[in-house]
Amino acid sequence: MLTHPTFDQLNALGLQGMARAFGELIENPDAGGLTHADWLALLLEREAVYRQDKRLAARLRHARLRQHAVPEDIDYRAHRGLDRSLLTALVKGDWIAAAENLVICGPTGVGKSWIACALGHKACRDNRSVLYVRVPKLFDELALAHGDGAIGRRFKSLAAVQLLILDDWGLEPLDAQARHDLLEILEDRYGRRATIVTSQLPVSAWHTVIGEATYADAILDRLVHNAHRLDLSGDSLRRPRTAHQA
Repeated sequence: MLTHPTFDQLNALGLQGMARAFGELIENPDAGGLTHADWLALLLEREAVYRQDKRLAARLRHARLRQHAVPEDIDYRAHRGLDRSLLTALVKGDWIAAAENLVICGPTGVGKSWIACALGHKACRDNRSVLYVRVPKLFDELALAHGDGAIGRRFKSLAAVQLLILDDWGLEPLDAQARHDLLEILEDRYGRRATIVTSQLPVSAWHTVIGEATYADAILDRLVHNAHRLDLSGDSLRRPRTAHQA
């Protein structure tokens, strides 16, 4: 193990990236030809990269994305009605900065959750806070939070995150408490934070799922009005291909 006063001091100061780079440099015989400015530049670059990677890891842990997906791996060859120009624009993330919403609809297995997670991963890389939740599980957690008095804190945390991903929306009709909670979440975020919603149901069926006209109008106005839309179609990408298809 390397022992050197400078190495120890860098670690003591919490400069782990610089410490690792310093250790590699003093053990590299070719580093003797570097100027002091070169050494400093390399150390600073490694520290910056180390801190960026550490922040990204923390963002991803907090996001709890369902799938390990990145925009670079999006498959545009599959026949699912994917609007490449729109998705390219969404990857840039300006809509998140503008606190706009994105609705991704389509049948099961066409990659709705995967695309949402890919956009979430890119947002984390852009140093934005992200949180992924499945809507059925979210409503269960909110019901518990009402019971133990933690609902205020939970609403506050959902309002604060820069990109909220609500996956699997519309699997079952909402009860009165779920309607109220969803409206509270969307009201807190409207015009302030960006939200992605994925659903197997077309937007035209959402009013029925919400189940009460006044709430439905208010929820859809905050969620769908001026939202970006990705309407996917086609067969499930999860189905194993036959020998003929391969």
